Amino acid sequence: MDRYILSLDEGTTSARAIIFDRNSEVLGVGQYEFPQYYPKPGWVEHNPGKIWDAQLRAIKTAIERANVEPGQIAAIGITNQRETTMIWDKRGKPLHNAIVWQCRRTAEMIEEIKLEYGDVIKEKTGLIPDAYFSASKLKWLLDNVPGLREKAEKGEVLFGTVDTFLIYLLTGEHVTDYSNASRTMLFNIKKLEWDDELLEIFGIPEGVLPEVRGSSEIYGYTKKDLLGAEIPVSGDAGDQQAALFGQAAFETGMVKTTYGTGNFILANTGKMLLYSDNLLTTIAWGLKGKVSYALEGSIFITGAAVQWLRDGIKVIKRAPDTEELAASLESNEGVYFVPAFVGLGAPYWDQFARGLIIGITRGTGREHLARATLEAIAYLTRDVVEEMERLVSIKELRVDGGATANDFLMGFQADILNRRVVRPVVKETTALGAAYLAGLAVDYWESLSEIKNLWRAERVFEPKMDKETRDRLYHGWKEAVNRAMGWAKVVNT
Repeated sequence: MDRYILSLDEGTTSARAIIFDRNSEVLGVGQYEFPQYYPKPGWVEHNPGKIWDAQLRAIKTAIERANVEPGQIAAIGITNQRETTMIWDKRGKPLHNAIVWQCRRTAEMIEEIKLEYGDVIKEKTGLIPDAYFSASKLKWLLDNVPGLREKAEKGEVLFGTVDTFLIYLLTGEHVTDYSNASRTMLFNIKKLEWDDELLEIFGIPEGVLPEVRGSSEIYGYTKKDLLGAEIPVSGDAGDQQAALFGQAAFETGMVKTTYGTGNFILANTGKMLLYSDNLLTTIAWGLKGKVSYALEGSIFITGAAVQWLRDGIKVIKRAPDTEELAASLESNEGVYFVPAFVGLGAPYWDQFARGLIIGITRGTGREHLARATLEAIAYLTRDVVEEMERLVSIKELRVDGGATANDFLMGFQADILNRRVVRPVVKETTALGAAYLAGLAVDYWESLSEIKNLWRAERVFEPKMDKETRDRLYHGWKEAVNRAMGWAKVVNT
């Protein structure tokens, strides 16, 4: 009987399930969106129950479309939107909406904590203190949901990122992996344990925290009444680390960029724990008792800016329209768009930056906005790559995510980086990485070498832009960013 791997890819706007075979081929996909809630400006929430419903529907759809039986699934891997913070009771009942990674409600709290403990947090967690991460979100919940702190002190509350919530509902086990733990701002990435000092700083009872395990091992088995079989759940990694794994970027210095709601650039640094003032140091994955580290640049808004063009100001009907519109111009004609809707992440880390469109004239049209949006994605990526190159040598960029289908963006990315950009045959690298981790744990795939041999390039984009043009365009981008930074402070004083 043929066996397969089921990968659960729980993202910011939808839950997906994908079934892979031994050759990394996709056999079936299920995908369902779930609602986004914005209770106040800058606040973002999800309903955990609706995430679970969407994920369960996606699983059943993927199995049906792949025409396989649940008993043929050798293992399940999970990858997830990171930092999003959930709390539930031991029955699995959510106790509040999830606070999403994009949410800025704790920005002022973090600014205060950063003044006194910023260096301690950076040294222990590798993270630059920011509302992005889970710690301040969990503190906010404990401080603001009536009765929650008292329940937590009694051991009646469980905390986790989305992977932990899904694993708990699937198996009853309260666990996470090293990669997700390293994004909470509560985990010591040197000692590989929850850190007592950080828990005290944020007022977090240790009893709410999940057990931290490797990224490729059996955490538990699915309840038979859920899927019709007891299937091992044996892979877990945050979405960006999973994408790095799915790109077979196993060697030090290999870099990938995922183009999604935001852009996330990771460079594998292996056993080396490298620190940068403007980048994050994170755990890439844990395998066979050892962890690999990575440098990361997190860009909060990229693909979401294209969604804004479509849904917010309705200048396009579909995201792919941007390619034709952008290519209709010979240049950007001086129009720049800084999509700092929720501040700027790496390498700026300005929580108070806000979106800006500059250079518009009476002749500016929707094609200029489309081009400026795509160019902004490439500029933001270069910002991060330049920071990374202070510590690691980068020869090429392996890319994945929905926006990589846009040939204009990929070509401009190669031009503005002056490096080749490599798009793989299998673009579902995030889900694939989780599948690989799950499969390795049950010997579905035997080694990293076997996985490396499965990776294939679909197209390579070589840089064609001359240096003078590249420098002039990038200088304009930097000037635009300078004008966007700190804007929320200006208008709120």
